[in-house]
Amino acid sequence: MRTAVALLFAFLSLTMVARADRDDTREQLRTTLASAGARSDVNVTFRQSTKNPYNFVGSMTAGLKNAESLEIVISVTKSDTLGFRIYPHYNGGYVNLDRARNGPGLMRMLLRYSDDNFLFWGADDTADVFCGYTITLESGFPSDAIVVVLRSIHNTDKFLGEMRPMIDGSSPAP
Repeated sequence: MRTAVALLFAFLSLTMVARADRDDTREQLRTTLASAGARSDVNVTFRQSTKNPYNFVGSMTAGLKNAESLEIVISVTKSDTLGFRIYPHYNGGYVNLDRARNGPGLMRMLLRYSDDNFLFWGADDTADVFCGYTITLESGFPSDAIVVVLRSIHNTDKFLGEMRPMIDGSSPAP
């Protein structure tokens, strides 16, 4: 009985420490996003998600030729990582594999881009297309790496332009 109680106490202690670490990481991320988002080469205001307290969301709109906006979701995960997901908004909504004019062709492009690009590409459980990046926190909080990822998001617009023939049959953007 004592062993079971001791194990339960140890488990609860580790769970509380993990949550405190995750909370600390969230607050560090909040501070980093406030300063990085204000940079002219990022220009995004981030806010804490109302659906998930460990997510921050923002919308990039300036200087885009193809996307109406780039929806950015950054998550502080339970597994000591920061997950970036960037959803291009095009033609009134998300880019979706099931609604694409050439879904298989679009999937092939996403796979090729995952090999060629700084950010990887994928589709979520509703078939909405995103690009993303994952940063591990095992070596500490990576403020500089977060800024590099945020500065790279703008390039998503160029790749969306190349996807247009697969999405809706329009010509690729220059």
